[in-house]
Amino acid sequence: MTAASIKRVKEGVAAAGDRAVRQIIEKTLNRLEGINQGHSEPRANSGLRRFVMRSLIHSFFKVRVEHLERIPQKPAILAVNHLHHIDPLLLLAELPTQPHYYILGDARTLYNKWWKRLILGFAGGVIPLERVWKEEVAVMEAAKAGRQDLVELAAAIKQTVPTGEDIHTLRQIDRIILAILTRGDGMILFPEGRLGTAEGKLHLPLKRGTVIYALRAGVPIIPVGLIGTHDLYLGKELTIRVGEPLHFTQTTRPKRQEVDVALEMLQDAMLALLPTNYQEPTGAKLLRSFLNHMLW
Repeated sequence: MTAASIKRVKEGVAAAGDRAVRQIIEKTLNRLEGINQGHSEPRANSGLRRFVMRSLIHSFFKVRVEHLERIPQKPAILAVNHLHHIDPLLLLAELPTQPHYYILGDARTLYNKWWKRLILGFAGGVIPLERVWKEEVAVMEAAKAGRQDLVELAAAIKQTVPTGEDIHTLRQIDRIILAILTRGDGMILFPEGRLGTAEGKLHLPLKRGTVIYALRAGVPIIPVGLIGTHDLYLGKELTIRVGEPLHFTQTTRPKRQEVDVALEMLQDAMLALLPTNYQEPTGAKLLRSFLNHMLW
């Protein structure tokens, strides 16, 4: 456990207990669930959102997009590897504006600062997901192993941080995602379920939710590879590489074998998009610390 990791955990615990964070998570989920009843929800125009995100991203980085034409102008799920908290912003800066894409993202990372809540309140399109962070798991394991200095923090994690396993909330998110796809919009999902640790690697096994949603909604999965976002600095080239769509037969109750086959196809397709011999560029890396931590 590094000092930076422990600091992040303390900030995460504070966010979990923050009344403003709790209220916006509940408000956002309830508003999005109204889609099931045909209600519209406040959100920024897709073109305006893309313009704002692109202006921000291109101020700091060079962006390369490969095979954007493979993304259909109809409901789809983009399945993307996840290396950094900037990944959703990068995607929204470059994706087509039709359909309107929603992102399932970590609630505390999204809402832990007032300026993030302000921006996301304007932009919309985010489904907040609550879960325990890998750093928090590490703290609890270290406390069990005898780290007395982490016992109090581990207890605070258990008492304050939602596990993400609340059945009511999971079913609510399930209804929201299926309603979004049924309505004709798209979803961006990170099937690793956590941040990756290295370029060109996937954290396996992938979570099953992505293919289950695709099977139930009858929409294609578009594998997308992100390259270069694990370590950020001014002027770095970031690559979005889009794969060929994966199509599946729709089924309201996917069988385990169907899910397993689809998941293996997705895993192979995502791995094929990632470099096998990625080399981090050398030379000056201006604003490295700031850019790597600004979205924590």
